[in-house]
Order: sequence, then C-alpha cells, then structure tokens
Amino acid sequence: MKNMTIENIAASCGGVLHNCDEILKNEVTGVTTDSRAVTEGNLFIAMRGTHDGHDFVPSAIDKGAMCVVVEKAPEDAAYPYIKVTKTAIAIQRIAEFYRVSLGIPVVGITGSVGKTSTKEMIASVLAQKFNVLKTAGNFNNNLGLPLTIFRITDEHEIAVLEMGISHFGEMTDLARTARPNTMVITNIGTCHLEFLKDRDGVFEAKTECFEYVDFEDGIVVLNGEDDKLARVDQVHGRAPIFYGCNDSFRVYADNIMPRGIEGISCTINMDDRSFDVLIPVPGRHQVMNALAGAIVGSVYGLTDEEIKAGIESLEPLGGRFKILKNIGMTVIDDCYNANPMSMKASLSVLSDVEERTVAILGDMGELGENEAALHREVGEAAGEMSIDTFVLVGDLSKNIAEGIRSVKPDAEILWFASVDEALPEIKDVVRPGDVVLVKASHFMHFDRIVSELTA
Repeated sequence: MKNMTIENIAASCGGVLHNCDEILKNEVTGVTTDSRAVTEGNLFIAMRGTHDGHDFVPSAIDKGAMCVVVEKAPEDAAYPYIKVTKTAIAIQRIAEFYRVSLGIPVVGITGSVGKTSTKEMIASVLAQKFNVLKTAGNFNNNLGLPLTIFRITDEHEIAVLEMGISHFGEMTDLARTARPNTMVITNIGTCHLEFLKDRDGVFEAKTECFEYVDFEDGIVVLNGEDDKLARVDQVHGRAPIFYGCNDSFRVYADNIMPRGIEGISCTINMDDRSFDVLIPVPGRHQVMNALAGAIVGSVYGLTDEEIKAGIESLEPLGGRFKILKNIGMTVIDDCYNANPMSMKASLSVLSDVEERTVAILGDMGELGENEAALHREVGEAAGEMSIDTFVLVGDLSKNIAEGIRSVKPDAEILWFASVDEALPEIKDVVRPGDVVLVKASHFMHFDRIVSELTA
C-alpha cells in the first residue's frame, strides 16, 4: 500500500511504536479489522465492538500480520504493535493519511434518501472513463468508510464514497477522512430523527461535510428541489451546482416519461447542450440520480455520449429497487432500508404500473417520537395511489393501515405482527402476473419475504 509504512501509520494516528525498529520502513500489504481475513503483511487493527478485537491479536499475528494497532498493550509481546488511545479514532486517521497520499479524486455522496442509488449511478457513469473504486454494501460509516478507503489500489483512478450518519458530528469525521473533491447531497429528509430531531437538524448534520470539501477546487452538487438544500448559496466562496426537473436549474431534466417497470426516459440539459436517456430503473427519483451522475461525469471530463452510456448501463443492487422477473410475477426487491421519503417514492413507482399491484410494507426505524405519525403519513400517501392490495407487517405498520383507510376506506389491507406470521399467507395474496413491492427497514428482515416469493 502506497506510503503505508509502519512509521507513517504510527505518525498518522499518534501511536507509540513497540518492537517495530526492524520494520519501520516496510509497507503493509493491506489493513483489516477481521482477524479471519488477515493475510501476510497486513496491518490488523483491534476494534472494540460486539467482540473485542484485542482477543484476536494472537490469531492475526499467527496468520502473518506485520503489525497490530491496539488500545490495550499486550503483556510481554515480542511482536510489533502500535499503542493508541482509541482504535476507533486511529483507523480514521490512518485512512485519512492513506487517502491524501493517494492523490486521486474522491466523490463523496450523502443525503437522507438515495445515497446508495446515486452512488451506483455516479460510479456507473465514471466507469465509462475511469477505473472506479466505490463503496460496497453499507460500508459508509466511521468504520466502513476507512475500510473502503483501504481497498483503493494503484490501479484506481477515482473513488466514489458513500457517507451515512445518524448523529451530529459523525459527518465531520467522515468528511475529514474522505476529503472529497466533489460532494453530492441528494436531499434532506425525515431520517434518524431519534437523534437529529427534525429536518433542520438533518440539514445541519449533513452539511458538516462542507468543512472538508477541497477548499481550492471543490465542487458541491445539490438537489435544488429540496427546500433545505436550496438555501445553500456558497461553499468556500463558490456557488453549488443545483439540479432538478425544471429549467430554473443549471442542470435539469425535462420530457420525463415513465416506461413502466422498464424504467423512465428523459432529456438531460446541461448548460447549452442536451441529450436523451433511458434510465433502466423506474421512478422519478432515478431522474434526479441521473442528473447528479451527469454533473459529476461532466466535472471529470466525460462526453455526453459517455455519460449517457453510463446512465443506461446502471445495474441496481439487490435489496435496492432490484426488479426480479420470470418467476410468475414481478418482484421489486427494495427491502434493504426504508424511511418516509423512500417509501413514498417506491409506492409511487408501483402505482404507475398497469398490472395488479401488491405493496408489502413493514416498519421504518429511527424516526423518533413522531414515528407513529410518520407511518400514518405514508399510509395517507399510499391511499391516494392506485395500488390494489396492501400487506403490512409490524406494530408501527398499523399506523400505515390507519392512514390508508382514512383516505380509501374500502382498501384491501392485510396486517401481520411479524414476518413469521406473514410468510405462510403471502403466496395466497399474490397472484400470477402481479407486480409486488417489498419494502421495510433492514431490521424487519424482509429479505425473507423476497426469498419466499422468488423460491
């Protein structure tokens, strides 16, 4: 790993070296917090969590770790180790050092809804010209982000890093680690209200990222249709690039045409030029993702043809609006996570299809003291849509049912207390040819419902 010598690693995190004299100038081959994944020459960082990583230091050394980073000094250890105050902080500072030493551009992405789908869109666009490293899975927090940065190699030319938070101060830490050259914020919604209280709190927490956007050449890309983001007039003396679906924005989409489950088409307008695209994933929110992808692609020198190819080659991730066909029905697997904004967006896509529709919805987490009202609000929105049948799972989802019935008293609604109760009944509800949306927060384990439907 470039510049990742034991000496530099210790200096970056303020660690004290022990038994390291003979390896000070040696570069580690990789960084891991999982002793099972250690290979020859790795740096092992002992994290405290469900399991204490310090218990696995001997195993990491036996597997060939060059050095370990620890909070607790091992007794009579003859192997090399770096003693720090907190390994949770040390891993961020080491990743920050490595990111800066690499010198490649970094695109940071945050927002209440659509972080991952926007990250995938931007990475798909940039991949038309560059070797891209992107965040995998949910590696977007104070541990996942450093581990993602450690995956960057000499072959990578640009990194697209997702940044997720739930508390004040976390974004400052993430942005300091990532040092984004370009920062994209998708929206400010009603997420993590248990800790951030309201949308103003979410805005404050998300925009902490501005502190570490490249001061000289940094570019901030914002959803101009979001009322909170729209009030940002400058970052480090430069105006953001706003995008949206009307010509008041510098970059905008028009001629928007839903194509059912096949996707949605539109014209993207940037400055004095425009081009048509077919986004292969349905939903108006995908148009916004495509606009963000187009801006970032343009910033890094892609042609309109390359941007169009990147948008049209997008492949959604499992659990995030992935469409599963040829199983006697169409299943929209959107069960990775949920909040009121994303729930409404997914329901609006379902309501646009011509076939019989079934919405299988579950509880949404981390909504704070207004969680019941926010679930009811989703139900009220759903009741206004053209959806044939609702299957609701979980205690909070009773509020969704109430919201639906307040608008559509004769709606077909089935409620179950748990996934275990719902599973035996779901296949009797769904008919051949139906289009079925499966969506809830991750803790509801709705992947089991997707597996049942697609078995």
